[in-house]
Amino acid sequence: MIPFPLLSFIIFWPLAGGLFVLAFWRYPKAARRIALAVALVEVILVASLFSLDLHLNGTDGWLLREDFSWIPQYGVRYSLGLDGINLTLVSLSALLGVMSILASWKQISERVAVFHVMLLFSQTAVMGVFLATDLFLFYLFWEMQLLPMLFLIGIWGHEKRIYAALKFFLFNIAGGLLMLAALIGIYLVHGRQTGDYTFALSHLMQAKPAPMLEMWLYSAFLLAFAIKIPIFPLHGWLPDAHTEAPTAGSIILAGLLLKTGAYALLRIAIPLFPVASHRFMPLLLILGLVGIVYASLVALGQKDMKRLVAYSSIGHMGLIVLALAVWDSLTLSGAVLQMVNHGLTTAALFMMVGMLDERFHTRTLADFGGLWKSMPRFSAFFLLFAMASLGLPGLNNFVSEFLILVGVFRAHPLVGSLAFCSIVFTLIYVLKLVQDTLAGPIKHQHCRDISPRELAILLTLSLLVIGIGLCPQPILTLLQDPVQRLIDQTGAMPLPGTNLMPAK
Repeated sequence: MIPFPLLSFIIFWPLAGGLFVLAFWRYPKAARRIALAVALVEVILVASLFSLDLHLNGTDGWLLREDFSWIPQYGVRYSLGLDGINLTLVSLSALLGVMSILASWKQISERVAVFHVMLLFSQTAVMGVFLATDLFLFYLFWEMQLLPMLFLIGIWGHEKRIYAALKFFLFNIAGGLLMLAALIGIYLVHGRQTGDYTFALSHLMQAKPAPMLEMWLYSAFLLAFAIKIPIFPLHGWLPDAHTEAPTAGSIILAGLLLKTGAYALLRIAIPLFPVASHRFMPLLLILGLVGIVYASLVALGQKDMKRLVAYSSIGHMGLIVLALAVWDSLTLSGAVLQMVNHGLTTAALFMMVGMLDERFHTRTLADFGGLWKSMPRFSAFFLLFAMASLGLPGLNNFVSEFLILVGVFRAHPLVGSLAFCSIVFTLIYVLKLVQDTLAGPIKHQHCRDISPRELAILLTLSLLVIGIGLCPQPILTLLQDPVQRLIDQTGAMPLPGTNLMPAK
């Protein structure tokens, strides 16, 4: 523990900065610049975590902790924890916060200050979800995510924005209520068994609910997190939300909010209910596999580029579900790395679709073609991120998908083989996207290629995509100890075989 509450500062700095931005609601240019400055300071704060002498310090394996009594009569504490898993996701959140503001620089012209307040508010909520270790605090941040995204879609979205915003809100609020009921249930079970009524995750993991009750409690948590991931067939809200959201909304939604569902399943639901979760593992395997195939087939039939990328997100998240269902060191490391990789590549694709929409006021695939000749710099970046999305060796997604597929095949050869075959569908729809957009006759003459601002965005993301693809070792090393700790907590052990995790 360090005297300065750095984790709290990382969480609440965007919110504080957003309130300051609101004071400039009459001055759009100033609001944009201040919001960008706030987001850049957030990146510096997160980067400072890597400069600390972080090591396992005996506080239950956390690298950094903040823990204070908040509502003592109900056992609620203000408790935050940092380890290698959420450090990677917090870093992704800080980066995409900057990217979402830069991507909206020219696109948003109405209620500019309020728009940036919503973006910064959303970043605070996501940071809180990743860092909270008290489940009451976690639930507050979890529900806090809904409001800024509701307004981002409903106010600055496209034609059917109200429908998409309400659909997003109703799906996710229903899941949140289920989680709240289960959270109260495990709180009461632990209190009656030990006399200690607390929401601390580490304490609640010691609770021993009756087998049938554990199944019901786990089911409620699983449904809440499955909606957010989303797991097939609870994905119905996502394509509409992505299609109607502004570019920044899609970046936050795909890059961060979906990851909170996978992170919560990894960090909370499975460790809290290890017996029930192991019984549900075959179902997760099936749903993850079906999700990959279903999303890929539906993506093949899409005419709207943004909707195609939205369905690709469902497929990539299905691969993460497969990894969690196997639950060994290889697949869990691959799952966390895939969260980061998917956040980078999908955010980049959504940004580039937004750039095309900004120029041509259409996202229909049939309206494009020949961009390689008219927009060569744009096309080069688009091809790079598309190849990363389909898992080309040497780029970031290949590493995480390889770890997941090897781990799944090692545990369940048939499922692993089917998952590998399903990747072929990803190859088809990504190549179709590239061909319809970049190749063929030129349909737009005298197109404006990427601007310096857009070049800065795409160059930053491309360097990360290539860097992780060529050198994933630093991230895998960061994940090794917390992943093994999760496995030890649930009583599961890695399957025998070659361990591809880096040695200490």
